Amino acid sequence: MKIRMPKFIPFLLSVDVKDNILCQNVEYKDGETALEGYLCYDKSIKNKRPVVIVMHEWNGIGDHVKMLCEKLAQLGYLAFAADIYGKGVRPTTFEEAKKQATIYRSDIPLMRRRANLAFEEIKKNEFADIKNIAVMGYCFGGGVALELARSGVDLKGVVSFHGHLDTPNRDDAKNIKGKVLICHGADDRGVTLDSVLKFNDEMKNAGINYEIDIYGGAVHAFTNKNSGNDPSRGVAYNKQADERSWEKMKEFFNEVFS
Repeated sequence: MKIRMPKFIPFLLSVDVKDNILCQNVEYKDGETALEGYLCYDKSIKNKRPVVIVMHEWNGIGDHVKMLCEKLAQLGYLAFAADIYGKGVRPTTFEEAKKQATIYRSDIPLMRRRANLAFEEIKKNEFADIKNIAVMGYCFGGGVALELARSGVDLKGVVSFHGHLDTPNRDDAKNIKGKVLICHGADDRGVTLDSVLKFNDEMKNAGINYEIDIYGGAVHAFTNKNSGNDPSRGVAYNKQADERSWEKMKEFFNEVFS
């Protein structure tokens, strides 16, 4: 079977085809540092389509993020998981993940640069409708998605699932160009309701079109089945909150891309 590759990909690292969904790793660079994103799209669609950039959790691009990209591609989007950490940096323990996440949460300019590089990279794709780009993220990635928006790039929308909401300079919210959707667990001990209220003030003061949905009984990482089912640990999967927030995200993208 012959597969025609998108023009912007300098290295084909792996290809996986399920039905009409083509997924592959994409290598790009931050100076001398190699980055490896993950791209999915429906190859039966021949014209340009809206882009959704996915920001990974604190363990980097893994099975959960790849699954999300495939689901987005099935919805007709060009889905691209950005690599914030760098090629091959995929933490497997709590300590490693915390170390990597702390590097970028302590250096917002670096975080934003890595996010912006993904934004610029996917715009080169022949199937990208560059006037219709949104970003979404989970946990650590939710915070990255918001920082990309605060950097002022041209986004139609931003979605954060149980993501970090704090930022060193809340005045940067005035740079956000698109609409914002926050999906938050009411019992999230890592991102408290006090953080939500401060974020609410940040958005309101900047005049942003935003929505905050709070899911009762949900703790941190409520969308990830690998989080287990014991909320007392502070992280746990919540099927109802996961399904409701995914439907809300679909409605949101239909709205901003209309």
